[in-house]
Amino acid sequence: MAFEGLTEKLSNAFKKLKNKGKLSESDVKEAMREVRLALLEADVNYKVAKDFTNRIFERAVGAAVMESLTPAQMVIKIVNEELTALMGTDDAKIDFASKPPTVIMLCGLQGAGKTTHAAKLAKLLKKQGHRPLLVACDIYRPAAIKQLQVVGEKAEVPVFEMGTENPVIIAKKGISHAKDYGNDIVIIDTAGRLHIDEELMQELENIKEQVEPNEILLTIDSMTGQDAVNVAKTFNEKLDITGVILTKLDGDTRGGAALSVKAVTGRPIKFSGTGEKLDDIEVFHPDRMASRILGMGDVLTLIEDAEQKLDQKKAEELAKKMLKNKMDFNDMLDQFEQIQKMGPLKGIMSKLPGLGNKLDNVDINERQIDWMKAIILSMTKEERERPGLMNPSRKRRIAAGSGRPVEEVNRLIKQLEQMQKMMRTLNSNSKKGKRMRSMFNTGMPPMGGGFPGM
Repeated sequence: MAFEGLTEKLSNAFKKLKNKGKLSESDVKEAMREVRLALLEADVNYKVAKDFTNRIFERAVGAAVMESLTPAQMVIKIVNEELTALMGTDDAKIDFASKPPTVIMLCGLQGAGKTTHAAKLAKLLKKQGHRPLLVACDIYRPAAIKQLQVVGEKAEVPVFEMGTENPVIIAKKGISHAKDYGNDIVIIDTAGRLHIDEELMQELENIKEQVEPNEILLTIDSMTGQDAVNVAKTFNEKLDITGVILTKLDGDTRGGAALSVKAVTGRPIKFSGTGEKLDDIEVFHPDRMASRILGMGDVLTLIEDAEQKLDQKKAEELAKKMLKNKMDFNDMLDQFEQIQKMGPLKGIMSKLPGLGNKLDNVDINERQIDWMKAIILSMTKEERERPGLMNPSRKRRIAAGSGRPVEEVNRLIKQLEQMQKMMRTLNSNSKKGKRMRSMFNTGMPPMGGGFPGM
């Protein structure tokens, strides 16, 4: 996941501060030197990193911090505030037109995920009650129109195309089509290039001039580091973009683009791509991202993901069974399927407080859930409903049927027993049981017995 290296290095820098009862100016200076190096290694723009640490140093050497009972915590609080400010302070929202349709023009280089994120954005807006229309203005890249039609169909959003007609004409006709058919949002997928050139920019400027979009969103690949920031700067100078969609933030990226783009362009990150599925797009929250970077987790986003992606009815039924201590392997199977809907395990865990900066050296095998599901699916109906039936011969048969060793079958049985034991303990303590019921009401699947795959 993005920022893992940065999170670990910042955590180490702050750990040294926590070991000191009082902080001297030299202590803060040394910590800021480590923070600056960590930012530079994360591919943050040099000037941005320097200005950032200078601001923290000026605030951190103030009397209120130095004389505080917990100066290290005060420094971390300042870093959190400055990180949030660096990425935009407030959540940047779409500027909807007072009179529909709202026109959103997407631009970017080839390979940044522009076409896919056009469909992702359309699907997200559709969930919010809008009626988006995708317009295919990339007439140069082979199969670009077909790709938009395919992802549009998956997102259940209509696509307007006119083949290889002039992109300016396509964009204008697409907006007229939206007015005629009641689409309140038009997302224009423009052409990209392998690099910025005059011909590309001129075409984008022509489309902008003719359709007067409410939003010009630039999709940039966060894995390209400082190159992404340079691309954003150039596009902004030419088109005066209104915001950024940062793609591939789930990949093995150092995250420097996310920390640099707002400071360099003055334009906010509005959305971030967090995976390959069409649901894997999030509104970008600077304060939540700062919290993740500092290893404090992001529970709010985790709960929002749960509310959007999980089957609420199933989650409630499972919670009730757990609280009555009647959970069986069928329920466990449902739980695994619910967890998989939330996305990669590492992504889920990175949002949990205290875990974000501890995942670098943890071996998380995403296939582990599939293996455990295979074990359960190799059981008979009776075995799934009555875990107490398990004996050595049944375990050997299940292991052979699932293609997994008997040790894994035993481990899964043990995990179910631990969850049942935990629920018995909670039910005997009314206060803890009440807190657990409250947690289940968020829709989050219970994850007793630890995360699978670790």
